[in-house]
Amino acid sequence: MGTATKGRTFAKLRPNHNIAEKKMKQDNAFAIPPDSPKGRVLAEKMDLLGLEVGALEAFCETMGEPTYRGRQLFSWIYEKGVFDITQMTDLPLDFRGRLAGYARVGHLQPDVAGADAEGTQKIIWRLCDGVRVESVRIPMSRPDGPRRWSLCISTQAGCAMGCVFCLTAKMGLVRQLSALEIVAQFLAAKNLLPEGGRFHNVVFMGMGEPLDNFEAVCRAARILTHPLAAGVSPRRLTVSTVGVASRLADFVREVPGAGVAVSLNASDEATRSRLMPVNRKWSLAHLLDVCRDLPVAERDRITFEYVLLGGENDSEADARRLCRLLGGIRCKVNLIPWNPFPGAPFVRPAGERVAAFREILLRSGLTATVRYSKGVEIGAACGQLADAARLREKGFPLAGGTLRAAPP
Repeated sequence: MGTATKGRTFAKLRPNHNIAEKKMKQDNAFAIPPDSPKGRVLAEKMDLLGLEVGALEAFCETMGEPTYRGRQLFSWIYEKGVFDITQMTDLPLDFRGRLAGYARVGHLQPDVAGADAEGTQKIIWRLCDGVRVESVRIPMSRPDGPRRWSLCISTQAGCAMGCVFCLTAKMGLVRQLSALEIVAQFLAAKNLLPEGGRFHNVVFMGMGEPLDNFEAVCRAARILTHPLAAGVSPRRLTVSTVGVASRLADFVREVPGAGVAVSLNASDEATRSRLMPVNRKWSLAHLLDVCRDLPVAERDRITFEYVLLGGENDSEADARRLCRLLGGIRCKVNLIPWNPFPGAPFVRPAGERVAAFREILLRSGLTATVRYSKGVEIGAACGQLADAARLREKGFPLAGGTLRAAPP
């Protein structure tokens, strides 16, 4: 059973559908100093956020309650998004009183948030130790019906993988996020949606390498895809990895049905090792052998992501090699024209070059799409997420454009 996380403190999250371009009030769930009077009181309470249904059942049993109370708690927290224990009205009044004296439900508020003209919203969360991580809410095109969204979640503060074309990598790894902090991003972002809005897709593609934070990521994924939670189908949750080959099969077994997106970004060992240091540990050939043997369902396909860097990995020869490499793997390919950031020695390839690359893949029988990332001008696109304060400390130029007020 989980225990209270020392030094982590929380406050009530209030809906706010018109977030201005400014610092939020300092009642952010993770922003209360742990050595403050309020912080010391709350830190003594057990935090229920981040616990799976079995742990909540066991917890209720220790309090003399039937195990089904744990399922009720799970639903209140992860489906209804209620963080005030006293408002969980189908729990007995006596139990609510005892529970509120012993436990709490942590949650987040934005530190800064803003959106581009198309509605892509970058949300910055400040955690209890001052570390900032980012999530991105992306509108999905839909001709009719209520608007739907995708949510990109961070699993680490910074990243240790060192991919040379990614701004997050310039931070280095600051620290791992707990399952609590990963799930809290989803619940808080959901609370900011306009009425009737929902997240159709959830991707662990923000800051960090998810499989380098394996246990917390698996727990968060199991919580979000549980039938009693917020209604995220496993098929609508995807974990993106640079290719931590030793953990890929483990993840597929731990979270059955969840999607896996593997970043290749090169069609030969030398280029991939230069762009992605992880290739020196798990080579491209070894990674693809692992992918061929992944225990994915017959109807599912692995997604391979390929960031196109002008003059680096976007030639016709690169495309033909990629076709040969992926032969026999049930997959689809996402081509991502590189998203720029200051100080990077790369260029975004021209549209004609991207189209020519894709055409070669299509002619070989591969399914290939081009993903032009949204939020580029506000530093919210793939490879652009980073804590500006950390970059300043490292003397790195800042990224991103001006945040506008977030629309509902």
